[in-house]
Amino acid sequence: MSVLALVGYVVLGILILIMLSGIRFIPNNRIGIIEKRFSGKGSVKSGFIAINGEAGYQPRILRGGLHYLMPIQYVVHTMPLVTISQGKIGYIFARDGKQLDPAQVLASNASVTDFQDVEGFLKNGGQRGPQRRILREGTYAFNLVQFIVITEERIYTLALSKEEGDTIRGMAEVIAQRGGFRPVVIKDTDDTIGVVTVHDGPSLGQGEIIAPVVGDEPAQADTYHNKFQDADNFLRAGGLRGRQLQVLVEGTYYVNRLFATVETIQKTIIEVGNVGVVVSYTGELGADLSGLEYRHGELVSKGNRGVWSEPLLPGKYAFNTYAGKVISVPTTNIILKWIRTETGAHRYDENLTEVSLITKDAFEPSLPLSVVVHIDYQKAPLVIQRFGDIKKLVEQTLDPMVSAYFKNVGQTRTLIQLLQDRSAIQQQASKEMQEKFKHYNLELEEVLIGTPSSPENDTQIETILNQLRSRQVAEEQVETYSQQEKAAVKERELKEAQSRAQMQTRLTEAELNINIQTDQGKAEYQRSLQQAQQIRALAEAEAEKIARIGIAQALATEEQVRAYGGPQFQVTQQVLNRFSEAIQSSGVDVVPRVVVGGNNSEGGSTTSNVMEGLLTMLLSDRFSAMANEASKTPRSPEADALREQIRKDMEKKK
Repeated sequence: MSVLALVGYVVLGILILIMLSGIRFIPNNRIGIIEKRFSGKGSVKSGFIAINGEAGYQPRILRGGLHYLMPIQYVVHTMPLVTISQGKIGYIFARDGKQLDPAQVLASNASVTDFQDVEGFLKNGGQRGPQRRILREGTYAFNLVQFIVITEERIYTLALSKEEGDTIRGMAEVIAQRGGFRPVVIKDTDDTIGVVTVHDGPSLGQGEIIAPVVGDEPAQADTYHNKFQDADNFLRAGGLRGRQLQVLVEGTYYVNRLFATVETIQKTIIEVGNVGVVVSYTGELGADLSGLEYRHGELVSKGNRGVWSEPLLPGKYAFNTYAGKVISVPTTNIILKWIRTETGAHRYDENLTEVSLITKDAFEPSLPLSVVVHIDYQKAPLVIQRFGDIKKLVEQTLDPMVSAYFKNVGQTRTLIQLLQDRSAIQQQASKEMQEKFKHYNLELEEVLIGTPSSPENDTQIETILNQLRSRQVAEEQVETYSQQEKAAVKERELKEAQSRAQMQTRLTEAELNINIQTDQGKAEYQRSLQQAQQIRALAEAEAEKIARIGIAQALATEEQVRAYGGPQFQVTQQVLNRFSEAIQSSGVDVVPRVVVGGNNSEGGSTTSNVMEGLLTMLLSDRFSAMANEASKTPRSPEADALREQIRKDMEKKK
């Protein structure tokens, strides 16, 4: 192989390598920024990005995948995609574009629809510098040569110089100090509002301290700029730079902190029993509503500059305290005390002291006072318009007026009269001072006078008071003795009445006892009669019973006698019965264990002899004859009649 052929192969290999070096691979999570080293169109004549194919940084970028570029002519810088986290804000800084106007702070991007289209941004008039539009959460494929994106986590850029890097880092620090990487969150539980200060746009006019609301009403302003979240529309609608009259209430707002900062302040709270009089520092000069006769300032309608004629009723208000102030005026009764050691909770009377008097008799007591005042809520703006606040009203007007009045009263009365006529002085003062208070749009409810006291190291008044006390004590003692005398008489009469009442009670009890005993005697007598009748009846019944039983027994005996042979037989039977009972109880043997024949002299048993005698009598003929005679004796008629009556009675009982 010749040298020429070898050189040709080498050159061809080099050309192939050069051609293959034009292949570029971009991962899907990154982008490629193209830098053109040379071009037939030369370099960029103006600006920073070569939008017409000149040498320099190109507007388009390479996305993920394989790309072929002319070797040596192009350099590809691989950069990451821009990621904005959820609930965070990203800020954009453009390196190329139109210059800002002298009054501009941020670049207007109203005509830009997509920052990822660098060529469209530049051709549509996009301005260089920090942009008014912000980035919300998401992932973006930005050309990081044209745009620098500042987030809370990092700064996305292709560094070109150290000075530029320092500038961008300073901007990031300012944003972080303003809390600009997160939205503005106003919680309803905090009772706060947001006061907005705009840092871009035309300045306020001469003498103005706060920018008016864009449009006629706040609701219209929201349609223009959506609570300061659309900076371009805010400025296009005539919004001015500076602190804004419109405030932000509860909610979440994505505000560009390079465009506007937000300060949170407390809501204005009007407590129950008060109204709020608004003194506005801004607004148009309105017509005076207080009338021609009232020359203490102007009273204007709501929204105008001055004292508003309509006070704020109790409640919570999103009032911008930079645009005015709200003076709380109590509508309940106010007690003002001219007492050095006592001060009300409102502290309007903290500088008031007792009124020094000179009486008609040249005493110099100090008179403590309490005055009850009421302010009509509809007249509260007039009071504030005239005096500025309630404390000034008390110290500059009411204090000298009340003090002078009671000094005049003290000169017309002696010290004793001042003490004794306190009630009359109170009534007179309340009546006469009402007109004076009405002149100042106040309502006097009541005047209360305390006890005059001596100045320090002065005992003359105390001496007079002690004498009055002693005199009063003496008068009270006289009255006490008189009342005690009357009480003694009444006590004696009471005791007499009580004694009579006690005697009457005893007489009544005795009379009642007599009546009770009489009634008891009558009752005992009746019970005795009843018992006598009962005993008599029982006795008669018992006698009749006994008689009947006796007659029955007699008849039975008679019948038995007749049946057994007469009375002799009956007597004999009874003797035998008694004899047998005696033998049974004595335990004597009826039949002897040893029988020896013979008479008594021969040792025979006495019992055996008696038994033999009785048996002999019963078996004798004479005993039989007597029995026959007894059986033949006729019955008596009385016995028959009684027997018949008993039989009938027994049949009735059956």
